[in-house]
Amino acid sequence: FMGFTVIGPDHFLGSGHPGAHERGQPPSLGLIESTDGARSWKPVSLSGRADFHALVYRHDRVYGQDSHSGKIMISDDMRTWEPKAQLAVIELAVSPHDPTDILATSDHGLQRSRDDGQTFSTLDTAPPLVLVSWPDHGPLVGVDATGTVYTSDDPAANWQTGQQLASRPQALISDSDGVVFVATEHAIHRSNDHGATFTQYRELR
Repeated sequence: FMGFTVIGPDHFLGSGHPGAHERGQPPSLGLIESTDGARSWKPVSLSGRADFHALVYRHDRVYGQDSHSGKIMISDDMRTWEPKAQLAVIELAVSPHDPTDILATSDHGLQRSRDDGQTFSTLDTAPPLVLVSWPDHGPLVGVDATGTVYTSDDPAANWQTGQQLASRPQALISDSDGVVFVATEHAIHRSNDHGATFTQYRELR
């Protein structure tokens, strides 16, 4: 997988490349879908034509960044896609309140679009995040490359510095109840207070 997102219980979307043992697959999988908890996958669209390195499902839409074209792509039905701005992206996040308000982490800082991905501008006040999660309620949560966690009630305003996890982050997810998980190279960490403090949830060996 290069991109992965959850629609609902046992319902996932992904993208990437076939494994070495998988024969007869295109080199880029486009958008693929599982409705049985990842036991099986089926192609949905753009097979052989797109490789999404970032995927988000929100507002009944799919948002992705295609590594082939470098463009942000948005689909309302998972089959027809509208190309948007060209932007090198690490991760995408979408406002829970406005489907046209999109955040993108990048090597050039946190980027924001308020026009459905047509244009992006740098949020100069934001820390250099590599991962960001935007829950339905509560603050935005982000992590930089060193594993330092940040939170903000407004991505264009102030950010509060939280705990330093001292390891490069690999994945981040937060929910409206204040639970945040950060996977690093060495462990999965859990917070119950919107990312203010963390405890080690599981060591990765």
